[in-house]
Amino acid sequence: MRRFLIALQFLTILPVPSPKSCEADDLGRSTAWFPLVGLCIGGLLLLADLALTPLFPRHLTDALLVALLAIITGALHLDGLADVCDGLAARGSKERFLAIMKDSRTGAIGAVGLILLLLLKYAALLAVPIYLKRATLLLFPLLGRFTQVLVMTGARAARSDGLGLCFLSGITGTQFSLAAACTIPLCWLLGHSGGVVALGLTAVWGLAVRRYFTRRLGGISGDIVGFSSEIAELLALLAVTATTTLLTRYL
Repeated sequence: MRRFLIALQFLTILPVPSPKSCEADDLGRSTAWFPLVGLCIGGLLLLADLALTPLFPRHLTDALLVALLAIITGALHLDGLADVCDGLAARGSKERFLAIMKDSRTGAIGAVGLILLLLLKYAALLAVPIYLKRATLLLFPLLGRFTQVLVMTGARAARSDGLGLCFLSGITGTQFSLAAACTIPLCWLLGHSGGVVALGLTAVWGLAVRRYFTRRLGGISGDIVGFSSEIAELLALLAVTATTTLLTRYL
C-alpha cells in the first residue's frame, strides 16, 4: 500500500496521505502499481461521465473529460510530450536534444504537438461507440500507465540526474511482471477484442519508443516516459474504435 500511495502521489494531484517512510528504490518499485493508478484515474473519468452526461451533449462532455484528465494528472505527461516534440524538431547532438527537453519553456513545435494531441484525443474519445465508452474510460488511462512501465523496464537513463534516473534505478522485471499481470486480464475484461488490440498496439509503441531513444540518446528520461504515455492513450482509443468498426463491418 505504501508504494501504491507513492505511485498515486506521483501520477496524480489527488490529495492522498504521504507514506511514513520512503526508501531509495521506492519510486522504481512503485511502478508495479502504475496500471492500477491508471484504473483509478479512469474511474474518476467514469464518475465524471455519469455526472455530466445528463447535463450536456456528448461532444461537450467528452471535451470536459479530456480537460479533467489533464487536471487530474497535473498535465505532467503533457509537459513531457511538448518537451520531446521540441527535442525531435531540433537538429543537433544528443546534448542539444537533452538540453531542449530540460528547458522549462515550450517552443512552437511543442505547442503544436500539444494542440494536435489534445484534439486527436478528444476526437478519438468522441468516436468510441457509446456502449463501449465507459469501459474505454477505464481502459485507456490504464494502458497509458502500463506503457510507462514497459518503456522504463530494462532501459538506461539518458542523463545522470532527474526523476527518470530515480525510477530506472529501482525498477526491475518483477515490477513489469506485476504490472502486466494486472493489465492483461483487465484489457480483456474491459475491452474484449478491442482491449486486446489496444494492449498489443500500445506495447509495440512502448518497445519502439524505448528502442528509438536508446539509440538516439543512449537512454530515456522522464519526459520521454510522459511522451510515450500520452501517445499510448491516443492509440488505445483509436484501437478500440477501429477494432469495433472492423468487427461490425465484416462479422
